[in-house]
Amino acid sequence: MSLVPATHYVYTPLNQLKSGMIVNVYGVVKFFKPPYLSKGTDYCSVVTIVDQTHVKLTCLFFSGNYEALPMIYKNGDIVRFHRLKIQVYKKETQGITSSGFASLTFEGTLGAPIIPRTSSKCFNFTAEDHKMVEALRVWASTHISPSSTLVKLCDVQPMQYFDLTCQLLGKAEVDGASFLLKVWDGTKTPFPSWRVLIQDLVLEGDLSHIHRVQNLTIDILVYDNHVQVAKSLKVGSFLRIYSLHTKLQSVNSENLATFLALEFHLHGGTSYGRGIRVLPESNSDVDQLKKVLESVDLPANQCLDGICQSEHEDSFSNISSSGSVSLYEVERCQQLSATILTDYQYLEKTPLCAILKQKAPQQYRIRAKLRSYKPRRLFQSVKLYCLKCHSLQEVPHEGDLDIILQEGATKTPDSKLQNTSLYDSKIWTTKDQGERKVAVHFVKNNGILPLSNDCLILIEGGTLNEICKLSNKFHSVIPVRSGHEDLEVLDLSAPFLIQGKIHHYGCKQCSSLRPIQNLNSLVDKTSWIPSSVAEGIGDSYGFNFFPSLVLGIVPLQHVFVMTFTLDDGTGVLEAYLMDSEKFFQIPASEVLMNDGLQQSMDMIMDMFCPPGVKIDAYPWLECFIKSYNVTSGAEQQICYQIFDTTVAEDLI
Repeated sequence: MSLVPATHYVYTPLNQLKSGMIVNVYGVVKFFKPPYLSKGTDYCSVVTIVDQTHVKLTCLFFSGNYEALPMIYKNGDIVRFHRLKIQVYKKETQGITSSGFASLTFEGTLGAPIIPRTSSKCFNFTAEDHKMVEALRVWASTHISPSSTLVKLCDVQPMQYFDLTCQLLGKAEVDGASFLLKVWDGTKTPFPSWRVLIQDLVLEGDLSHIHRVQNLTIDILVYDNHVQVAKSLKVGSFLRIYSLHTKLQSVNSENLATFLALEFHLHGGTSYGRGIRVLPESNSDVDQLKKVLESVDLPANQCLDGICQSEHEDSFSNISSSGSVSLYEVERCQQLSATILTDYQYLEKTPLCAILKQKAPQQYRIRAKLRSYKPRRLFQSVKLYCLKCHSLQEVPHEGDLDIILQEGATKTPDSKLQNTSLYDSKIWTTKDQGERKVAVHFVKNNGILPLSNDCLILIEGGTLNEICKLSNKFHSVIPVRSGHEDLEVLDLSAPFLIQGKIHHYGCKQCSSLRPIQNLNSLVDKTSWIPSSVAEGIGDSYGFNFFPSLVLGIVPLQHVFVMTFTLDDGTGVLEAYLMDSEKFFQIPASEVLMNDGLQQSMDMIMDMFCPPGVKIDAYPWLECFIKSYNVTSGAEQQICYQIFDTTVAEDLI
């Protein structure tokens, strides 16, 4: 370790971060993804940290050098980031690397030696830094739950996702998309461990040692993007494998009756931090593992359940001690799931045949393929939904909007309602269309007119074409008409607010329209500016959108409404999807006006349900569905809805 001359650094608490700042921070790791190769040439790592302010910060790091990324081995590690740039992405504060970015990582365990992990040969670490690490360790010990995902092989259960600390004994290439790792941690699995058929393959490792400890080893199949990492691993190295998946499989053997064997899979992708990391021998977990491995009593472990391993092995090169699992079964484990669960990912899966026999309401985790979907014309899936009365309605067509606005344009603006304390007014007369009068009212903020890109305008007498042109220049547009005593929002068949290409609608059934002058209350109470309207729109469906609230409007939410026919090989089930943007990660409010988003939507559905191929080639979907009862007349029917599921980021 080489230290540079002491320099005084100031560390910013996470609750004081602002966009554009370049800061130094300390934090405790709450979540991380080990470095993985991005879609470009750089490695990427995602880290979420928290400090004593209880504020979390997610950081996204890229580097052409794998070792230059933070050396994090488990949740609870302490990190120090220097020259971290703060930005806002999708309304969330985020940290990214800036010029000169550097990191140190420390074990978070109380009492463990404070040894910085870094690839840098020169760094600054003072007595003050030592105190900050100790303080974070003490705080984390009472505020951060210890990681429950680190599990020993003797404690693993079927259908479990866990992190494993182990030593690599052997490795072999299986096929182009999968790779075999043979590992141990000195303990024995509660179920017999499966064995991969590796005939005609070259197993790299000490075969005699592997044979001696064969009852304590497990075979892990590694898939897709993890294969290259697995190939680079050195036999004998100590590993931490993140989000390893166990699965109980019925196995037939020529010498033994059918029994259950425990499979181990590291699926493709990086969801839930999935990956592999080599641990240094100085790591405290490695030190404990070494002691366990050195104390293993090999003679006592030579036989499996009273039957010697050699009795049902043809040869070591054709390892099938606990039976074999075909790599080409109908459900190939290396197939990436095209969707992921946003919560409760550790729940056990339920086959569709079992779900179809059960009463509602229930919640299930399923794995199935998308046999078909409706509507096939995806633009028809976008609807307007009221959270208050739960009604669904169609999005008005442009032609219908034009007619509604033209009807509103037949009434001449009332001059008595122009130039008030709320707004300044301008009138112009069109040269055609019977010299139609159009009034534009520019809403003031504390008596001052904002710049055009921050200005809300009210327009009466305008056509759809004119309103669209104005919405491209001004921040927001509200179509209005002259009432008896005040301006009024136009018919709610039209949008009550237009921002760029996004149209916001209100529910006719739940809304009770109020005069436009009610906007004055926002100016008085909140120093309202139109840019806050855009932020409010995102929360409007919780009825926090102030302009709609003071105008008596209950906003409608743009949602995708689709029916998925799902098939898992045991049964077929129709599930209903209603989602605003979480499932597709595409805003339903923008897709009708954005060709790029429409293409993304088409690509996702073609990936789910590829045209011109058999269903066996379709990707698997991991979904949560809930059942509920629907009564129609005297008949009661059980329906199903998808929830807490999203398209996998790796596949977008």
